[in-house]
Amino acid sequence: MFFPCFLNHMKPSVSPPVVHIHDAVFTVRHRSIALIMVGSLAFVCIAVLVSSSQAQKADTSDRKSFAPEIPKTWDDEAMATLEVPLANPVGSPKHVSADYYYHIPVRPIYKSYPVYVPDHESPGYMEWLKQQEPEIVWGLDPKTGVEHTPPLKTEADWIKAGEMVFDSPIIFTEPPPPQLVRQLYEAGGRPVPSSGIDPFVVWVIRQKGKVEAAFAACADCHTRVLPDGSVIKGAQGNNPIDHGIALALRGQLAATQNDKALLGFVRLGERSQFEAPWLQPFEHPDYGVMSVQEIASTHAAIPAGVFARQGTSVLSPPHIPDLIGVKAGHYLDATGLQKQRSIVDLMRYAALNQGADMLANYDGFIPADIPNFKKLPDPDKLSGPAAQPSRYSDEQLYALAQYVYSLQRPSNPNKLDAVASRGQKVFEREACAMCHTPPLYTNNKLTLAEGFIPPPGAEKKYDILPISVGTDPSLALRTRRGTGYYKVPSLKGVWYRTMFGHSGWCATLEDWFDPRRTRDDYIPTGFKPYGAESYAVKGHPFGLNLSEEDRKALIAFLKTL
Repeated sequence: MFFPCFLNHMKPSVSPPVVHIHDAVFTVRHRSIALIMVGSLAFVCIAVLVSSSQAQKADTSDRKSFAPEIPKTWDDEAMATLEVPLANPVGSPKHVSADYYYHIPVRPIYKSYPVYVPDHESPGYMEWLKQQEPEIVWGLDPKTGVEHTPPLKTEADWIKAGEMVFDSPIIFTEPPPPQLVRQLYEAGGRPVPSSGIDPFVVWVIRQKGKVEAAFAACADCHTRVLPDGSVIKGAQGNNPIDHGIALALRGQLAATQNDKALLGFVRLGERSQFEAPWLQPFEHPDYGVMSVQEIASTHAAIPAGVFARQGTSVLSPPHIPDLIGVKAGHYLDATGLQKQRSIVDLMRYAALNQGADMLANYDGFIPADIPNFKKLPDPDKLSGPAAQPSRYSDEQLYALAQYVYSLQRPSNPNKLDAVASRGQKVFEREACAMCHTPPLYTNNKLTLAEGFIPPPGAEKKYDILPISVGTDPSLALRTRRGTGYYKVPSLKGVWYRTMFGHSGWCATLEDWFDPRRTRDDYIPTGFKPYGAESYAVKGHPFGLNLSEEDRKALIAFLKTL
């Protein structure tokens, strides 16, 4: 859902400087390594400042006072019961204490400015930016000690402030060269909105005269550009993040004078992102033998709409979820990793995925402690020149959750015509509603990954539908997010989504219901694991045996939801 902040901690005596990762975007403590690793990645996975918003906000003319009691994000007792244990419980994370968490500095949010796609920027824009003064819109100014807070008097104010948090970048670096920017559009496949504003990057001024590319906002994954150029905030994003990472890695490999050092940095980064030490060697990539080119290729295999986020795997990446309607969900993450009992649980999910999960202890492995992965970093030092301190305040997280809860889907152009009405009858006849129950079109339960047997008593703690639909179990069994379950997804909004199946193997609904997808010679239209010439998309056989007419009707109905 949200980007983690791979916390910048480094022992000062370490040489060469240690690489730190922010969601597969390499972040480093020292400027020299930043130029090697971060500089070229600035536009790969970056925050958004889009003028249009699909959020349904409270009427700003209604000035009724709204003074909520802000819940504490990090509560030791609540955190202990927040997550579903992993399929191999030895790997279940032990999170930091509330005392540790609240010692992490709160990051200030700076005013940001739009980045225009190539050939859309007005002459003199960059020079104008260099004349702007740094401006903190929410948080403590480290220079003056003045606390800045946006208006928070009404519910509409809180939602607007939450959108600010949603859009706020975490990592800052020098602007990449123009030729790389063009490559990201031409070769990387980054979509271009009709506004001409890049939806995945902003400019930020933290020091007058210095314009920085800033990225890693929640909006990076959850902003979608539709074919007509319109933008949906909160939807499944289509920023080709992993393609950009591959492009940047290959560019750095071609430019570096020290490929051995680069390889070491990249391997450490991938381990921090994905390693699960309790797995068997055959269950995950062996970064000890992989080259930079091979690692880049694992990322290049992952299409827009799918992302190898922290705690998953480049071989089993999850598709990016749609946040619109998340308020009604009982579980978060494709594997149902976290329960959502109230708004504070969404706040906790955001905190974890903005970096706090990297501080957890996974069977003795602490991802934030590069290069040793053994020791918890000092909470007061979780910052660096490329990244801000790594925590939002409880007020910021509450506003963020309010904004996410307020998101509404755009107007659906697909109407319930005669074909779709026939498809609705097919949906009912085939008992699709058992799992995808109206009106949410999900039963909000967990299904079993193939081969997983829940521990005794699990059915009393969690809403489990004791069946498996037979899809690839790797994400649920072989990652740091692997609970042994998959969440039953909602079908609402599938008309604007892509990459179906929990790892996004099928680019369209038509592909998902194509009976040929289960054959060994099938070539997926979405994600295909690195090194595979073909890949059978097994499981979820429902709808594969329909007649062509019924299949088209069912798809037509689903697109009306």
